[in-house]
Amino acid sequence: MAEIDYALRNKVDNLASLVVQTGQRVQDVSEQVDQVGAETRETRTELTLLRADFLAFIRQSELRDNVQLATSRIGIVQDQLDHEFRHHDQVRRSSVGMLQAFDVGLVSPESVQTIGEHLMIQTPRYWLAPVLVALAAWAGDDRELCDRAITEAFRRSADRTSLFMALVLRRQDRNPSAVRWLRHYLAAQDPSALGRDFAVILEAVAQGAFGPAGVDLVRTTIDGWQRKLLDDDAKQQAQVARWRFEVERYRSPSAVTRFPRLAKVSPQWLAMDSVLSSAGVHEALVTKYRALMAEETPRSDRLEDAVDDILDRLVGEYDTEELPLRRELAHHEAVVRNKGDLAAAQREHDSRSAALDAVQDFLTIQTTSALDPQAAGVSKATQQLSIAACHEWFGRAHASFTLDYRRSLPTDVQAVFEGDHNAGAIAFKLPRWTGSFQQPMETLEDSLSQHWDRHGKPFIDGFAFRAGGWYVMVAVAAAVVAAVFGGCTGSAAAALLSGVVAVGVGAAIVYGKADAAARRQQEARELVERARHDSIVQLRAAGAELVDWNTAFREADSGEQQVRAMIADFAAAGQASAPYERRVARPDAADDDQQTGR
Repeated sequence: MAEIDYALRNKVDNLASLVVQTGQRVQDVSEQVDQVGAETRETRTELTLLRADFLAFIRQSELRDNVQLATSRIGIVQDQLDHEFRHHDQVRRSSVGMLQAFDVGLVSPESVQTIGEHLMIQTPRYWLAPVLVALAAWAGDDRELCDRAITEAFRRSADRTSLFMALVLRRQDRNPSAVRWLRHYLAAQDPSALGRDFAVILEAVAQGAFGPAGVDLVRTTIDGWQRKLLDDDAKQQAQVARWRFEVERYRSPSAVTRFPRLAKVSPQWLAMDSVLSSAGVHEALVTKYRALMAEETPRSDRLEDAVDDILDRLVGEYDTEELPLRRELAHHEAVVRNKGDLAAAQREHDSRSAALDAVQDFLTIQTTSALDPQAAGVSKATQQLSIAACHEWFGRAHASFTLDYRRSLPTDVQAVFEGDHNAGAIAFKLPRWTGSFQQPMETLEDSLSQHWDRHGKPFIDGFAFRAGGWYVMVAVAAAVVAAVFGGCTGSAAAALLSGVVAVGVGAAIVYGKADAAARRQQEARELVERARHDSIVQLRAAGAELVDWNTAFREADSGEQQVRAMIADFAAAGQASAPYERRVARPDAADDDQQTGR
C-alpha cells in the first residue's frame, strides 16, 4: 500500500508540474505576441522615417546639382558675352570719358574722331560708335562728316541716337536743339513696344534735364500714351500681377514655432499659418514704402552732373543683340540665389525679366522703374515718381491679395486627436476624436474624456482574468487524475486524494494567473489615465494658442488700413511737379544749334 501511495504521489507531482509548465508556456506565448506587435509598430515607424529621410536626401541632392549646373552655365555665358560683346563694353566705357575729356579740352576733335572710327570698325552694328564720330565732326566744324556719321547712327538706332544727342546737347546748355532731338526720339516710339532705354526719359523728367519745354513735351506725350494703354485691360492686369508678386514677397515666415500645439492638433493649421503669414504683409509694406518715399533724393549741384549720370545709364544699357545671353545669365544667377530651387528661381526670373526684355510697353517701364530701379537703370527720385504713378495697380494688387487671404480664413477650427498622438492612444489604437473650438473648452474636455472612457474601457477590460475556462480545465484535470489513479489502485480513497491534489495545484495556478492579470489590468488603467490627462493638456494648450493666434491675426490684419492710407498718399504725391528746378539756357547758346539741331 505504501508503494502504491508513493507511486501515486509521484504521478500527482508530475501532473502538477505539467500543468504549471503548460500555464507558463501560455503566458510566454502571450508575451511574445505582444512583443512582436510592438516590434512591428516600431519597424513601421522606422520605415516611415527612413522614407522621409530618403526623400529629403534626394531633394537636397537635386538642389545641389541644380546649383552646380547653374554655376557652370554662368561661367560659360559670361565667357560668351566677353568673347562676342567685349568691344561693346569698350565703347560704353570710352564714351563718357571721351565726352568729359572733350569738354575740358584734353582731347582734340581729331583724336576723338580717330578713336570713334576705330570703334566703328570693331562694332559694325553698335549705334554709339558713329555718334562719337558725329560729335567729333561737329566740334571740328566738319558738317559733311557729321551728317554722314549721324545718318549711320540713325541707321543703326534712330531712337537711341536721338536720345543721346538730346542729352549731350542739353549738357551743353543747348536747350532748343535738345528738345528737337527729344521730339525725334519720342516720334520714333511705339508706347506698346518701347526700347529699354526709355527709362532714361523718366530719369530725365525726374532730373529736369530738358528745361520747361522738354518737360512739357515729354509729359504731353506720356499722357497720350497712358490714355491709349489704359484702355487695354490685359496690359493693366499684367502690371497688377507684378505688383501682386511684390506684395506677396513680404509674407511673414511660418508661425509654427509660436503655436506648436495648435499646429499639431488642428487640421486647419496650414490654412491658418498661411493666413497669418499673409496678414504680416501690411506692416512690412508700410515699413518699406514709407521709408522709401520719405527718403531724401540729393539734388545735383550742377544740372550737367545729373545729365552725365543719365548719359552713363544710357551708354551702359545692353544692346539688343546682348539681351538673349543676358536673360540666360539672369536665370542661372537666380537659380544660384535660390539655392537650386528651380520653381522659386523661375518666379524671381519672371518677375525681373521685364527689365531685360527687348521691348516693353510704357506701363511695364513704369512698374519696372518702381519695383526694380537698378534693373531699369533709374535713380531713387525716378523710383519714387514711378511708385506714385503706379499707385492704382499697387492698390488693386494689395486689395485682391487681402481679399484672397481673408476668404481662406477657416470658419471652424477643429482639434483632431488621431490614434497615434500619444503612447496610450498607440497602445490600443484609439479611434479618431474630433472637436470644434467653437464649443466651450469645458465641453470639449468632457467630450474627449468620455471618448477615452468609451474606448479605453474595452482595452482595460481586455486584461481581466477569465476564470471560467481555467476552472473547467482544473475540474477536468482533477477528474482525469482521479480516474487514472482510481483505475490503477482500485482504491476510491487514492482516487479522491489524487483529485483533491490536482484541484489544489490547479487552484494555485489559477490564483497566480488572476493576480498577474490584475496587475496588468491596473497598469493598463494607469496608462489610459495618463494618456487621457496628456490629451486634455494638449487640447487646453491648443485652445490657449488659438486665442493667441486670433489676437496676432487681428493685429496683423488691422495693418491693411494703413497700407490703403499709404497708397492714397502716393496718389497725391503723383500730382507733384518735377522735383528739380529748370535751368535757363545760356543766351549766347540759343542760336548756336544749326549744325546739330534737326
